[in-house]
Amino acid sequence: MTDPLGPLVPGDRVALLGPAGPPPPEKLAAAEELLTGWGLVPVRLPSARAAHRWASYLSGADELRAADFQRAWCDPQFRGIIAVRGGYGTARMLDHLDLAALRSCPPKPVYGSSDITALHELLREQLGVPSWFTPMPATADLLDDPAATESFRQALFGDPAELDHAGSDALVDGTATGTLIGGNLSLLAMTLAARSRPPVDNTGALVLLEDINEETYHLDGYLTALLRAGWFDGVAGIVLGSWRGCVVDEVRLLVGELLGGLGVPIGAGFSFGHGPGAESVPLGVPARLQVAAGTSTLIVTPGLPPTTPDSGK
Repeated sequence: MTDPLGPLVPGDRVALLGPAGPPPPEKLAAAEELLTGWGLVPVRLPSARAAHRWASYLSGADELRAADFQRAWCDPQFRGIIAVRGGYGTARMLDHLDLAALRSCPPKPVYGSSDITALHELLREQLGVPSWFTPMPATADLLDDPAATESFRQALFGDPAELDHAGSDALVDGTATGTLIGGNLSLLAMTLAARSRPPVDNTGALVLLEDINEETYHLDGYLTALLRAGWFDGVAGIVLGSWRGCVVDEVRLLVGELLGGLGVPIGAGFSFGHGPGAESVPLGVPARLQVAAGTSTLIVTPGLPPTTPDSGK
């Protein structure tokens, strides 16, 4: 059985698919060349380069994108699944997945970020499977960024127990351990209304949050929706990533105002998300967050028992 976080090994076949938007052909070719150079065997599924009949922002019909993921998940020839890019559309395909069939198949690593947050949430809530929040290979954010590329390579071939991420700021001091969840803030809010979603229970979780090109009042609305739904109830800590195209100072003030009252550590300035040197982070695994003296550290350490957060508020 494939470990749901890997690592992969040279010679493994990996499915390339497009749960959201289509990549430029030259970027997809460059991604395939990159993965081949690392010894993997990338297999392009139709959604990796499909076209929706009218919506240019979608990589084919919802049914096609869902079918590609279903095939990649259940086909034993594939050892991993890589979303080639984000954009928009992953949430639209989720209701076309056969959850019973997915549960009957052995889990395998899934890699992607941004809009792929919707898929990570489904894997966590419906299948109880960890996954990788990574930049995607058919994008300039990875192809043109050596640090992001190296972090992605380590996610594919490395050991998730050896990750140590450093932030640059502290909003609320304290320490906590818990299971990593979250991702792109707008997608976390967008997927609240899923018809088959189980009751929200994020007790003891360390929440990763990031976004791109959002007005502060939009982010305010997303956080408010999640708060009103009880999504943050009982979480152990908050970890803020990059906010490219957002007003970062306002984001931190907003998070402090809306989430500071949770009484949990909040660290900021981490490199996951859409910023330079985007790091790959596993979701669904234990980690320790340490926030103090203006700095933050996130250490992924599988096997850590969850603890009650110790806030310095």
